[in-house]
Amino acid sequence: MESLGELLKSFPGGRSLSEEAERKLKELMRDPLVIKLREKYPEVDEEAIRLNLNRVYQYVSEYSNCSNCPGLDLCPNDYEGHYTLLKSETMNGHTQLYDRKVSCKKFLARQSEEAIRSRIRSFYVDDAALRRGYSSDEILTNDMERAKAVGQVLRYIDRTREQGLGHEGLYLAGRFGTGKTFLMCYLLQELAKAGHSGVIVYMPDFVEDLKVLMHDPAKLKETVEMMKSTDLLIFDDIGAENLNPWVRDHVLGAILNYRMERKPTFYTSNYDLDALERHFSFTSKDGDELHKGQRIMDRIRPYVESIMVTGENKRGRK
Repeated sequence: MESLGELLKSFPGGRSLSEEAERKLKELMRDPLVIKLREKYPEVDEEAIRLNLNRVYQYVSEYSNCSNCPGLDLCPNDYEGHYTLLKSETMNGHTQLYDRKVSCKKFLARQSEEAIRSRIRSFYVDDAALRRGYSSDEILTNDMERAKAVGQVLRYIDRTREQGLGHEGLYLAGRFGTGKTFLMCYLLQELAKAGHSGVIVYMPDFVEDLKVLMHDPAKLKETVEMMKSTDLLIFDDIGAENLNPWVRDHVLGAILNYRMERKPTFYTSNYDLDALERHFSFTSKDGDELHKGQRIMDRIRPYVESIMVTGENKRGRK
């Protein structure tokens, strides 16, 4: 946006700057925004406007820009997402106008969205599911067959907002494509708005990646520590991974052992809890290890509310 000084310089030399400034002053004095300013600060007379012509011009111009906002990325104001406000002070009989920059609603909304996104990390999970916003009404009516499960998730969110984090998480079980991951992404978004950090991990890909991290102890430790310390940890599609004893006992076991009395852990799975225990009790390397499967489940079963998610398969549906 041009300053008043730049605007005046653009006029042909045949018209004096002082004449143009006087014309601009008269326009500003008639402007509804300036009239309101003078109603608020009766001491602001024409002379005060003249002495602060550039500030008043910017104040009016930026208000006009905001009234016809082209969007934050195309903001024409001096500072993107900000507009000018004026305040009057009188000292020793002299009236002075002071300006300050104020964030607009769109800028504040973007800051809020960025703050929410910064609290959530995803590993191998489509970010689109995390970025999209959904209302509670929409997720409730999207498939009435899963209404009971949605109600349990919404009650968990409300309880956490009111009472803070407990150590109990949720275990969402159900067939393919019933929206388990989506419900967990919704939970992450809603609780991130309340200031909680979160991590969601797609287990099949994570377990494969751990085979590489085995050779990078520093990176492995950093990843495990992050999963231990985050407020909300979601293991998505647990039970679908190609399990090996090292992952089960030394990675997953260590994370769950740390979190079980401290912070909530969440799961989505095609298995119910009993079937998941059978999954953890067998590895391609060592065969049946019932006691080790039970040991992992002792760190899961007592610390979750189990929810069965029913409904139609929505994958591939337009």
